[in-house]
Amino acid sequence: MSEHITYEEEQGRLARSLQDIENQLRSIGPKYTGDDFTEQVLDHQREERKQRLEIAFKEPYFGRIDFQEMFQDGVSVAKDNMALYIGKAGVAKEGGNELLVIDWRAPVASLFYSFTGGEALAEYESPDGEISGHVHLKRNFMIRQGELVRLVDSYVRGQEEGGVTDEFLLFRLGENKDNKLRDIVSTIQGEQDKIIRAERNKALFIQGVAGSGKTTVALHRLAFLLYQYEGRIRADRMIIFAPNRMFLDYISGVLPELGVGDIGQTTFGDWAVELLDHSIQLSDPSETMIHWFEERRSVEEWEQASGRWKGSIAFKKIIDDRLTEIQATILPTISFNPLPRFELTPEMMREWYDTDYGDETIMVKRDRLASRIRRWLESELKQRGISDKKIRAGAMSKLNSFVKKMPSFSALQLYTSLFKGKTALAGVPKALAKATADRLGNGKAASEDLAALTYIHLKLYGLHSAPFDHIVIDEAQDYSPFQLEVLRLCQRTVSMTILGDLQQGIHGYTGIHSWNELKGLFSEEDTGFYELNRSYRSTMEIIEFANYILGGMTGEVKPAVPVFRSGDPVVAEQRNNDDWLPAIHATIQQWQAKGEYDTISIIARTERESYDIHQYLIAQGVEVSLVNSKQPTYSGGLTVVPVYLSKGLEFDAVLIADAGAVAYENMDAKLLYVGCTRALHMLKLLYRGDRTPLLADWND
Repeated sequence: MSEHITYEEEQGRLARSLQDIENQLRSIGPKYTGDDFTEQVLDHQREERKQRLEIAFKEPYFGRIDFQEMFQDGVSVAKDNMALYIGKAGVAKEGGNELLVIDWRAPVASLFYSFTGGEALAEYESPDGEISGHVHLKRNFMIRQGELVRLVDSYVRGQEEGGVTDEFLLFRLGENKDNKLRDIVSTIQGEQDKIIRAERNKALFIQGVAGSGKTTVALHRLAFLLYQYEGRIRADRMIIFAPNRMFLDYISGVLPELGVGDIGQTTFGDWAVELLDHSIQLSDPSETMIHWFEERRSVEEWEQASGRWKGSIAFKKIIDDRLTEIQATILPTISFNPLPRFELTPEMMREWYDTDYGDETIMVKRDRLASRIRRWLESELKQRGISDKKIRAGAMSKLNSFVKKMPSFSALQLYTSLFKGKTALAGVPKALAKATADRLGNGKAASEDLAALTYIHLKLYGLHSAPFDHIVIDEAQDYSPFQLEVLRLCQRTVSMTILGDLQQGIHGYTGIHSWNELKGLFSEEDTGFYELNRSYRSTMEIIEFANYILGGMTGEVKPAVPVFRSGDPVVAEQRNNDDWLPAIHATIQQWQAKGEYDTISIIARTERESYDIHQYLIAQGVEVSLVNSKQPTYSGGLTVVPVYLSKGLEFDAVLIADAGAVAYENMDAKLLYVGCTRALHMLKLLYRGDRTPLLADWND
């Protein structure tokens, strides 16, 4: 225990802080409901302050760092030692003359995350330049309902450093999960903090192993950017792309806990359908993705048939060529002669098109040119004093006929033309062309069609809303280069956080095999690349087991490095078909009887298998929920989930329902890896018949 302040003194300090915050909350008047603009602005500021105070009242701070500033940009200043308390929301003391709590995003707060011990000078970047000095104390707090329930000193200057550095982290990692992702603001690690505070105007790629916290890092990065660039970027111009709606629900609590709202959260499919004005519907993924998983259609077959080709930059270039052809047909090649001695030449129309609307999109330029021709005609009629209604009506009729000859397309029409009729692309397999054209003809699109459809729409009509200030793409290993190119068009300046794990790239028929496939879309100076190889989710036993599953694979990703948190060994048990379902039931009963796990998941190979397990357990009187591809929420407790939908989720205990040779072949290593790395504390595998060849030499 530090000699700086005792446990009792910290309790007293906490009580005074809570009283101060409560006093400030009481002093905020009622919400203004009038029409005065100035009062509305002031009320908005009061509401923001109230929100910060309410966050602080729940947990005023989680850390303290005692820092003695010694140098500012190399110039000696030798100030007094300061005790800095770090929290989710910055709070000034009542009266506003002194900081009670420092916002975790403030420059000086970076010391709390970057300092790992030692008596050398520590430094941080402030608006005034580099500040360096000595850290005398680093302390972690856990505060619950106004009570100080845990205090851990991870560094005390002058004392020998023991094994307490990670004590607080290990304690937090050992806690059970509920049905929502939590913020990690009190346990952000140094390598994570560097990503969170990285400069804004880059495409930032994060390769993070399972459990490395990459999703929470990206969410905290959004909160940091709003703080760092206040007034220059807006929350309502940020967007998060997640793999599915259930995952969006799972992460929905993090940003509000950090005091951030109004950030768009969606899937690429939902965003694309909205961008296309709901002119298409997304076809059931069972027609493609689930079909592939359950029938084991090879990646090569999908590459040839659809997925990676439609998501490639080569396909984008084909579309660009078609768009160039379309644009050439828009400009009239003959004069417009609505009345005798009235002539608008093609040369004049081309000049308007090229000079007046040069930066507009194709259909916008077409519509503006049509409007310009109309204004020309009205001006000519007025200048020549032609007021006869019949003559004017005739001229307008000729105008309408002339404009109709200028082609107009929707994204769906143009994309369909690539696979149907005289304008269909040469060399496309007939089966693929027919399947795509038939699907589009029914107003539906497969996921692999969305990149092309949205790209065409953006080139024809542009983005309906303001460009995005920042884009987060989660599970980006499942994105195609074409999808990323589409999102690039939605920004004026590159500002993206792109995260994923190549080892969890289970959608190989559409996703990438190397980060270079996406990084190559940007100039080198516009990109950054970070690796998060330490896994904070699972015990050492689970991580080592998961690494074993991928042991025979090659690639650019390093194995996960576990935090030193030991737990129960991983267990694999053989069952036959007759006792397989009873064994699942018995395992769940045993785990629930122990009362140690709040969230338990049975991870099945397919949706069909998930359904069968769920029905059996229901018949046994077990309270269990079933997760499927159309489900918008994850409710926690005991769940059955197909492995491909488990990605991104976490559970206290995981039972792999069947890890037999029939269920998981060598090609399914990434899929089994995903399932196993969902477990925090306990992992067990059952297998029918022979175990998967992925575990042929594993000794449990």
